[in-house]
Amino acid sequence: MLDPPGSSAENTTVLIHYYRGEMARMSSWRSRLDQTSNWAITVTAAMLSVSLSTPTAHHGVLLFAMLLIALLLLIEARRYRFFDVYRARVRLLERHYFAPLFSDASQADHQVAGRHQAELHQKWQLALADSLRKPTFKITQLQAAARRLRRNYGWMFLILLFAWLLKISSAMLQPAGAVVDVQAPYLDLIASAQLGPVPGAVVMAAVGCFHLLLLWIGWQDPRYDEAIEGTVHV
Repeated sequence: MLDPPGSSAENTTVLIHYYRGEMARMSSWRSRLDQTSNWAITVTAAMLSVSLSTPTAHHGVLLFAMLLIALLLLIEARRYRFFDVYRARVRLLERHYFAPLFSDASQADHQVAGRHQAELHQKWQLALADSLRKPTFKITQLQAAARRLRRNYGWMFLILLFAWLLKISSAMLQPAGAVVDVQAPYLDLIASAQLGPVPGAVVMAAVGCFHLLLLWIGWQDPRYDEAIEGTVHV
């Protein structure tokens, strides 16, 4: 077991190099999360530009964009699970080793406090050792998707949904430029949502169920309390 902070130069050197290694791995997975988010933002912007720039563009482009963003969400959720493993290790070191080291008033007080907190140090070291011996994910794919959906992807899906509703409801964005019948606007809206041989009512029902599913996913992981980790989170 590692001794309390400041008690062994060898242990301190090993710990510093290990911390740098875990930080590098965490930063690597963090950059992969940024890449996937950037891809999703690029896809959203490109599909919005194609669909809303001309009346001849089909509204199915936006539906296809929703599917692409959903695929990117699944990819990012998988990457987030790996990122969460290395972040947890880094936070263990920062919270239980470096934080007590910096919070003590003097080195002498720190050594006394370290002896009194030996059991606490042993506890987090055992947790870190278990994680190194047998690395396991700390959250499920569904929980990871829920977190990323609440952070970034929920806004993208919301923008695509509003753009799709605008596309099928605005006469100026329809291929024929037809005027919406004021006597039966909902019938025209359903007709505009038709996707090839698939009736508009079925398409609208599928889109509604898809976004209800997203809402359900976003409400997962209710026990996760971000305040425990502070206000700076991913």
